[in-house]
Amino acid sequence: MAVIAVLAACGALGGAAASASASASSADARLGRALSALVRMPGGPPGIVSVVQRDGRREVFRRGVANLRTGARTRLGDHWRIASVSKAFSGAVALRLVAQGKLSLDDTIASRLPGLPAAWGSVTLAQALQHVSGLPDYSTSPAFQDQLRAAPRAPLMPAALISYVADQPLDFPPGSAYHYSNTDNVVAALFAEAATGLSYERVLGQLVLSPLALRHTSMPLGYRMPSPYVHGYDNNVRGPRADGSELVNASVVWAAGGMVSAPLDLNRFARAYAGGTLFGGAARAAQVQFRAGGGSDPPGPGQNAAGLALFRYRTRCGTVYGHTGNFLGYTTFMASSPDGTRSVTVHANTQLDWNPQLGNQVGSHAAFRALRRAFGLGVCAALA
Repeated sequence: MAVIAVLAACGALGGAAASASASASSADARLGRALSALVRMPGGPPGIVSVVQRDGRREVFRRGVANLRTGARTRLGDHWRIASVSKAFSGAVALRLVAQGKLSLDDTIASRLPGLPAAWGSVTLAQALQHVSGLPDYSTSPAFQDQLRAAPRAPLMPAALISYVADQPLDFPPGSAYHYSNTDNVVAALFAEAATGLSYERVLGQLVLSPLALRHTSMPLGYRMPSPYVHGYDNNVRGPRADGSELVNASVVWAAGGMVSAPLDLNRFARAYAGGTLFGGAARAAQVQFRAGGGSDPPGPGQNAAGLALFRYRTRCGTVYGHTGNFLGYTTFMASSPDGTRSVTVHANTQLDWNPQLGNQVGSHAAFRALRRAFGLGVCAALA
């Protein structure tokens, strides 16, 4: 009887494994079909890459092209602009410094960055990381936008970015509301510089890029893309599509959006950062205290809520933590299960956003809906 029981148990386990495999295969197929449809639709990206990892097993989906002129396909070592996913990296830097005792989430601008406007002095590091600081967003300043149109390749130092809104009061009392602001992550990076006496780029390398061996990830302070790279295109639905890969100097978004990465690097980072292995203790506990209604830009899949430089996405297939971003020519999504064992990244080489709350309506609404659906299908595949 014991032998029969063991054999029956083994059969049940085998059946469960087969069912799980079939479920994963079905989820992968749905994601693959969605990506294929996306690159064919008007206003969709010329190319898209998604990496799905379930424990130690990784699946890579590539559709379309990396370069419309040559027809070259994307390679996994090719660089992409990851836009506001850079904010997760500045969050990783700040929270690692908190875990090391070199910063506190309660540190204020007045105490750490006295050179910034006095009206901003009560804002804490935690509030900046969660976009509840009230700091005015420099990227919406008419003067900044005029400068960007006039000289898109001209470098701008972080102090210059701050200067566009330095004469403005806070948009609301810190902690009283949520509003996504690029100024928040510029300030978070300045906190890191003040705590270490090093440039943000160097601290980023020491605390995040080197420990995770992210060899294809960097923050170039110029308009040139590291080679090899995927070309990013405008979202024109009629006629030729312009290549905007090197049109804008990345310093205009700096720590809020200036980084580049590659699919496998970003997948590794998502698992470490969203999965909580870069830091623990009070820093991790604070990171995952989410504020309902706080969404990333562009909106991620499902219901969005904001933690510290991290978003929670509750989808029909389960909950993941991650970040999104979009920049001229590129849109990016990364997410991981809270334990870091399941992950998904999506890179598209056109900019798509539909966020009426922020006044951002970029590209085809239909293409953005299809891309956001692909984000959700990627989550389903990762959690299958």
